[in-house]
Amino acid sequence: MTDEQIIEKIKKDKDAFGEIIDRYQKKLERYIFYLISDKNEVLDLVQEVFIKVYINLNGFNPKKKFSSWIFRIAHNLAVNYLKKKKKDFRLNEKIKISDEKDIEDDLEKKELEKTLQKCLDSLPINYKEILVLYYFENLSYEEISDSLKIPPGTVAVRLSRAKKYLKTLCQNQKI
Repeated sequence: MTDEQIIEKIKKDKDAFGEIIDRYQKKLERYIFYLISDKNEVLDLVQEVFIKVYINLNGFNPKKKFSSWIFRIAHNLAVNYLKKKKKDFRLNEKIKISDEKDIEDDLEKKELEKTLQKCLDSLPINYKEILVLYYFENLSYEEISDSLKIPPGTVAVRLSRAKKYLKTLCQNQKI
């Protein structure tokens, strides 16, 4: 069932809203965590996203992608939270590279993860969110464009710049 079909189902039967929660809870938790880096607040913000979605469901344009709409709501709530808290933007989630058993390889990979994490921590928010949405949430340029309310061309430019910036940061860390 597509998101849009589930939305139509919810409009007829409000009890079906759980399907949207099941489908998006983990994705939204991950996305919001990448933006705010506060584990204690993530679940509250995700819950707030679902409340806003439920209340504003009739305002959703079925000609657009639901995923873009829900990520836009999450983005707005996270940014508002950060403005209130005036926190630095950081990515703290561990990046998993491999589960190999070789101890030397494992140590090298852990060191690489730490260095990469430092590089990610140094990125400005406009680059982080593009990288997170594209690589971690697997959204298309169009979906990112809808989520962030920027033209698809801007998405492409920011993604390209984010990758170059990340590469430069990592090279300065001697990865």
